[in-house]
This record gives sequence, C-alpha cells and structure tokens, in this order.
Amino acid sequence: MKYKAIVKGEFLSRPNRFIANVEINGNSEVVHVKNTGRCKELLLPHTTIYLSVSDNPQRKTKYDLIAVEKTTQGGTFLVNMDSQVVNDVAEEYLKSYLPNAYIKREVTYGNSRFDFYIENKDTRAFCEVKGVTLENDGVVSFPDAPTERGIKHLNELVRAKKEGYDAYVLFVIQMEGIKYFTPNDITHKAFGDALRNASAQGVKIMAIDCIVTPDTIIPNNKVEVLL
Repeated sequence: MKYKAIVKGEFLSRPNRFIANVEINGNSEVVHVKNTGRCKELLLPHTTIYLSVSDNPQRKTKYDLIAVEKTTQGGTFLVNMDSQVVNDVAEEYLKSYLPNAYIKREVTYGNSRFDFYIENKDTRAFCEVKGVTLENDGVVSFPDAPTERGIKHLNELVRAKKEGYDAYVLFVIQMEGIKYFTPNDITHKAFGDALRNASAQGVKIMAIDCIVTPDTIIPNNKVEVLL
C-alpha cells in the first residue's frame, strides 16, 4: 500500500478521537486522525508525525494523520496508525498467501459482517482483521481500548467454525521488529478470554508485521502469537 502524497509534521494535541492539532511547515493545522483508538502512547506532544494530503476540495481537513515516529530505549521506528488501510494490507497478504483463492471483502454472516470470505479448493473460510499499534518493549497487543464489537466477531467466528467453515483472525501489526503478539488482558480481559476460547474452538489466530515507511505499509512476516 502506497500513499499518494505525504508531509511531515509535529503532533500538538488531540481534542477528540477524530481530529488532532498539528504543526506543518510552521503552520498550525487541524487534521483528521485515521484511528479512533486511544493511541495515547503514540500521540505524545511534539512527536514527529506523517500525514497524507487529500486532493478532495470538499473536505473540511486537508490532511490525514497516518504514521508516528515512536522513540524507545532501543531506538526510533515508524508506526502506521491508519486503521482504514489495515484491510488493504490484509488483502495484499492473503492474495500472496493464497494466490489461487477467491477472496471477497465485507461479507455478512449471522449478525456480523466479516472482513473477508475466502474459498480455496475445498475450503470455505471467514477472516476477521484487526490492526495493532500498541507496543511495549517489542511485544504488541490488542486491543488498546475495550471492544465489545471485537468479542462479538470472535463469537461469530466460533459459530461459523461449528457450522463447517474455517475461521481466522488476522492481526496486522502496523510496525516491524516485533517479538510476539499477545491479547491485552490488562485493558480488556474479556476480549483475551474470547480469543483464547475461539482458538480452543478451532479458530486460527495469526499475526503479521509490516514494513512501514512514511508513504508505504507493506505486509511482511508472520509473528508468533502467545495467548
């Protein structure tokens, strides 16, 4: 996935989950935040950020905040925090992982809408995708805020598995250099419990990291999942 036009800026504040105040080339701008999660560990005052430039003159904001430089004891690296790009990255990965499969996005099953439906030879499967931006000392986790919707999706995947489908959860880690993925029980243990139950019921839990630059995010390698 490649963005058309990118500018560098400095994060100032986030009045609400949809917008942020930033500085670009010495000018103060209000920009759209393409991630409604908390992201408090990423969006720190004076952090270097990257924004995509919109060519739509009807928009209220010209810029979308898509990536952040995160500085740790081990160094500085980029985290893509554009939640709207995650399914594009997942589709790119699935097509490379299953080159001959039929893959369809946004498919309704029961009371849920799964991100992908996949047919491959004798296999019929649903796949739900989650973007991951929360990192601590090389370990990433999900969610960064309670998600009842996420639990609902996991329970629907269990139901699909019982009714003869294969079922997957794919965590797209929006950064590189990760040790492993684990559910964030501290923030939402109910989601972690639902994920462990889904795994016990035959739902396959997968995670991949991504190569991130200011204007690209590319699916990379599988990451170990520890439940």
